[in-house]
Amino acid sequence: MSVPPDVLCAGIVVADHVCMPIDHLPAAGELVMTDRMLLTIGGCAANAAVDLTKMGVRAAVVGRVGNDVFGKVVADLLREAGVDVSLMQFSEAAQTSQTLIVNVQGQDRRFIHTFGANGEFRAANIPREYFGRSQILYLGGYLVMPNVRADELAEVFAAAQQAGTRTVLDVVTPGPGSYLPGLKQLLPHVDVFLPNSHEAEVISGVHDPLQQAELFHEFGAKTVVITMGGDGSVLVTNGLRLRAGVYQVPFVDGSGGGDAFDAGYIHGMLQQLPTEDCLRIASALGASCVRAIGTTPGVFTRAECEAFLKEQSLRIERV
Repeated sequence: MSVPPDVLCAGIVVADHVCMPIDHLPAAGELVMTDRMLLTIGGCAANAAVDLTKMGVRAAVVGRVGNDVFGKVVADLLREAGVDVSLMQFSEAAQTSQTLIVNVQGQDRRFIHTFGANGEFRAANIPREYFGRSQILYLGGYLVMPNVRADELAEVFAAAQQAGTRTVLDVVTPGPGSYLPGLKQLLPHVDVFLPNSHEAEVISGVHDPLQQAELFHEFGAKTVVITMGGDGSVLVTNGLRLRAGVYQVPFVDGSGGGDAFDAGYIHGMLQQLPTEDCLRIASALGASCVRAIGTTPGVFTRAECEAFLKEQSLRIERV
């Protein structure tokens, strides 16, 4: 890699099988037709990397796939999107992680998932030689990867910050659990923490999104953004509390919306934009994602995003 990536996107990499919305779930033995099905990339690290590349950012994926046909498809699709895959590892023991995403009209998505090679990923797989050369280290899917330990990741994040690389963290909560102790250890080394409100409640036991953000900020995260789907987002950082609305767009599939939001916020950080503008770009990319099936096809390019932001306004208020 002659030119280092602007962003190292570490964490979950998945092959997604997605259907266009169907009018009902099939009963036992029933065949239901859909207009289109898509085999595409998924997972926080892969999604964010593609979305960043669409915004003109040099992004590399740091993750694991199986040495199987789905791993090859994922790698090829990432290369075609312009993402650097030279740091992606291929497992001989585990298959590529896959998700079957079933969209039903008027209902939330349904998922069938096999974890696969993501289970082998460790904090030690993140290459420290890029710290100080890459501007941001993003890790998506923390808490769902069983071999990513809080103490090891805290050490990696601290090393990144010491070298001048900012750290961004997103999570996936597989269900109820004792997540807070490990997160307390990690958050002092996190520049931006980006959970959604459901994940934040599972972690903290706190229901109100603003109180969630306040809590994680108290635990050491410099900036906390809680996303709330159609209800917008809240942000807490030193001396600033913001509540943002959403951009209204046609909804087709919510897959990848949170990862697109992350990519938009990271793009704003790279441009050294004010916090409010980072939220605007994040909200615009998140909204653009839900217009098409799959995690990345609907996401704006940089030119599309800039045009959209000129035409649309986002409600942001101080709280």
